[in-house]
Amino acid sequence: MSTIPNYPDKSSVNGFVQKYQRRAKELNTMLCVGLDPDASKLPASIKGHGGAMYAFCREIVDATADIVCAYKPQIAYFASQRAEDQLEQLIDYIHQNYPEIPVILDAKRGDIGSTATHYAKEAFERYQADAVTVNPYMGFDSIEPYLQYTDRGVFILCRTSNPGGSDLQFLEVGQAAPQKLFEKVAHLAAHEWNTTGQVGLVVGATFPAEIAKVREIVGDAMPLLIPGIGAQGGDTIATVQAGNHTNLLINSSRAILYASKDQDFATAARAAAIATRDSIRNV
Repeated sequence: MSTIPNYPDKSSVNGFVQKYQRRAKELNTMLCVGLDPDASKLPASIKGHGGAMYAFCREIVDATADIVCAYKPQIAYFASQRAEDQLEQLIDYIHQNYPEIPVILDAKRGDIGSTATHYAKEAFERYQADAVTVNPYMGFDSIEPYLQYTDRGVFILCRTSNPGGSDLQFLEVGQAAPQKLFEKVAHLAAHEWNTTGQVGLVVGATFPAEIAKVREIVGDAMPLLIPGIGAQGGDTIATVQAGNHTNLLINSSRAILYASKDQDFATAARAAAIATRDSIRNV
């Protein structure tokens, strides 16, 4: 096993987790809005001029800022359009205008330590994200560079919302006490790997039984980033109950972003976000 560095005491770190928890408590919201600007789905009123992806997401942010506990821009939607500069501009806009709202860069990085060092620098220095998603497949030394930024959050993929996640995540590991691979990841993330107290897990809403199992393993204090409600069909009631009603960032992207494809897209997004937030509250 890799040697775990000697980090500052977890209780002294005032970082992403504390920022998220303050926001969620003050607004009584668990809603995280995913910013996944598909160039082919942008409203006609936005298309056709420079900076369309930034302009679209900025309007979504302005329309929903009083409803969310976090934003989660997906880097691939920007990178595929050579619009990384617009992603930088968007995150800076959120920090400047809504500094109390944390930004999670959905990058799902996973590589050897020397490369991960540069991915961490990309996420936390170039983009100034408050947290990032990472893939644990290559073990602790591929995650450790992100933890050097002791005030930033690191969400480790655990039980993902896609059907193919079961191909590996449901494999049994260990001989003396067999467990599913996602359960092993949850245990490592909650204990050996959580050196800064800023680690969370990604668990899909499409698998509420696994959310409950993960919560059982990690306890109530660890934040769970939960994609899969809305367009992917995850059940809100089952999700909130399985997560024990606490420290959940329940993400919705397409159902909010594309509630309308007309000029009223921001108004429609706000209405969809309010409905989603309220459905979570009502549980």
